Amino acid sequence: MTDIAYHPTRVRALREIFRALRAAEFPWTADTVYLNNASIGPIPERTRRALDEFTAKRTAPHLLPDRELFAGLAAARLGIAHLLNADPSEIALATNTGFGLHLAARALPLKPGDIVLLSDKEFPANVYPWLLLKKEGITVEVARCGPEGWPDENHLLERLRDPRVRVLAVSFVQFSNGYRADLKKLGAAARANGTYLVVDGIQGVGNSVLDVRETPVDILACGGQKWLLSPWGSGFVYVRKELIPTLEPTITGWMAFEGTDDFSRLTEYNPTFRADARRFEMITLPYQDFVGLTTSLGLLLEIGVRDIAEVTRAAHEPIVKWAQENGVRIASPLDDRHRSAILCVAPPKAAEAFHAVKRARIVCSLREGAIRLSPHVYNTIEEMEKVVEVLDDLS
Repeated sequence: MTDIAYHPTRVRALREIFRALRAAEFPWTADTVYLNNASIGPIPERTRRALDEFTAKRTAPHLLPDRELFAGLAAARLGIAHLLNADPSEIALATNTGFGLHLAARALPLKPGDIVLLSDKEFPANVYPWLLLKKEGITVEVARCGPEGWPDENHLLERLRDPRVRVLAVSFVQFSNGYRADLKKLGAAARANGTYLVVDGIQGVGNSVLDVRETPVDILACGGQKWLLSPWGSGFVYVRKELIPTLEPTITGWMAFEGTDDFSRLTEYNPTFRADARRFEMITLPYQDFVGLTTSLGLLLEIGVRDIAEVTRAAHEPIVKWAQENGVRIASPLDDRHRSAILCVAPPKAAEAFHAVKRARIVCSLREGAIRLSPHVYNTIEEMEKVVEVLDDLS
């Protein structure tokens, strides 16, 4: 994970390049200001075409032989691996983030008396799987956030000296304020303590650089429908290669086992799990959604996540300037180490301001008492300035 500082000259050049991308891949943006990628990301035109082509074949199933279907899944694993600098063998395809977090909660070797450490204000998908473990004698410790509402990483690091803490579960980026965790620091401390680091990646992967070769993450779960600009039902779980052989899923798909690629010998049951992360996959997967994911990943990899990170953070500038000049609280971190593509601003009467923004045909969200703006690569600085105009009219 790398800190991103934006450079004005470079950002201006990137914006010009991305204007052409915006027109070709997101033509509907001519009529709508969409700053809501943290809720649902749009599907690019190239991805829509790929989905339409697949669906046309789906009407006549003989046009989609098994080899093509499984090649599509393999391509998705490869694209995800490229995004994270992982090995494809470390990628299990999944239909949502929650699947991977439940997998971690049930497959990691925890026993009564062990502690799972969470941070307060986590998204529920990264809370409920762990709370269920309390029935088995496992302690779930919820660390209070700091005064800003962000995870208190110093406290988490202190708790990672306790050998009873066996899991640290965090979000790469917080859904309600855009705080980006220092996964490298947390991961190093967790590794030193023999603690598993489990990450909900859905609000960071695609808008923030993450290299799992440099950042010691054990398990990361991510859906594709937000920052990866992919269909609902597409997602993945990254499991560190050295960890895979030690984990057995409590719920299995029939192709999680060795020998099941040979459809002529399916009743020669082999209870040996696959050696790679496919042991965690639940077949049948939605093939069409992963065709969409692979196509959208191709777009993101062409652009480069580093450039996406730089442009989206630079897009915050008009809002930040307006808030600072008017004494309005920014609920998101602004330092390069912890900022992300999400920017949350909390004007007085935030709900009223949010509805005014909506009336101006600007799509965003209201979360935890703040207006959440989440621009992606196709958004423009002029769109962010339009938000400022609406907010300024209310002050």
